[in-house]
Amino acid sequence: VQLQASGGGLVQPGGSLRLSCAVTQSRYNYYSIAWFRQAPGKEREGISFLSPLGSSTHYADSVKGRFTISRDSAKNLAYLQMNSLKPEDTAAYYCALGTKWPAYDSVDYDHWGRGTQVTVSS
Repeated sequence: VQLQASGGGLVQPGGSLRLSCAVTQSRYNYYSIAWFRQAPGKEREGISFLSPLGSSTHYADSVKGRFTISRDSAKNLAYLQMNSLKPEDTAAYYCALGTKWPAYDSVDYDHWGRGTQVTVSS
């Protein structure tokens, strides 16, 4: 299983970005998927979670109302739409795949992609 996150970059405060995660896993729709982030000197933080078959979502308070997680099962892609970005959203963002639900901790996820850097700055 391989995951590849992309779409990061430099954005001004208040701006938007959409991250993508390409997944090489058959029956991908039956896995939970999540986005985590890690800023320099800080612990990895789980921010957005999507259940198998996409019936449930869960968000960290820090991003609730601003970020949206989704998936396109036909394309084996997951997305993280990030709106109203703040400087404190600056971090490396990682997508992860797992078989459990609910699953809000990094230990619940078996497969991880390399991070994509998001920098929010004017």
